[in-house]
Amino acid sequence: MWNLVSDSSCDLLERDFPGGGVRFASVPLRIRVGERDFVDNDALRVPDLLKAMREEKAASSSSCPSPAAYAAAFAKGVKSLCFTISSALSGSYNAALRGREMCLEEHPEKQICVIDSKSTAGVPYLLLRRAKELMEADPGGGRFEEICAELRTYQASLRTCFTLENFDNLIKNGRMRPLVGTLLHTLGIHIAAIGTAQGSIQVVGKARGDAKTYRLLADIMKVSKDCTGASVMIHHCENLAGAVKLKEVILKELPVKSVELMPCRGLNSFYAMEKGLIVGY
Repeated sequence: MWNLVSDSSCDLLERDFPGGGVRFASVPLRIRVGERDFVDNDALRVPDLLKAMREEKAASSSSCPSPAAYAAAFAKGVKSLCFTISSALSGSYNAALRGREMCLEEHPEKQICVIDSKSTAGVPYLLLRRAKELMEADPGGGRFEEICAELRTYQASLRTCFTLENFDNLIKNGRMRPLVGTLLHTLGIHIAAIGTAQGSIQVVGKARGDAKTYRLLADIMKVSKDCTGASVMIHHCENLAGAVKLKEVILKELPVKSVELMPCRGLNSFYAMEKGLIVGY
């Protein structure tokens, strides 16, 4: 009956989905590194991707799933909810909308809702988790439209901030001058940024060293919204130690409900690079 679909920006592996009465499908994006294609599915090894990106002198790129891939995922359920990475960062949302049209042409009786997370990592993950809770509370599917509306409201309440300390990808893609990137890395300066309401990225500060960076992220969270009772996700790119320290700072500084940690899959590792931390809340 109920069918959850997301692109791989949620970082949730299909094999790790808790199951129950809800089906889950992760529709993978692809990362192109030189002449190699990495499919962001359960089999991808992030260290292999990062190694290939370090060794490749040219810029790497990502590509979104095809509409047909989304249509196939939607066809497996009667009522489907889909969450994608921000449409400002990828064509995945538009591909999912086209996939919805394709599926409904063949199966007009199905109900399919596609929501732009306007973010990545923790936000689509939190949307998936809330959707699963709402689905399991409505096994007959009679509240489909109400659930879609509630999830759109929830999406609008969520926020994202993140920090980078590896700038190789930005340099190779022409978004940062090599001299600037080298200087920032040499001085141990981390960039802090937020996801805007429109789904784009805005740099809001920088800090030198881990401790100051984690306090800066906590301050950004505090200013962005009332975090009382919030569920927080920290997605990390090969940086569990940093994620643990950031969790400690957030729990000390903010009245949140919980802080959970999750490793980045391929797409978010492509964006964040080694030691990047993405906070969804």
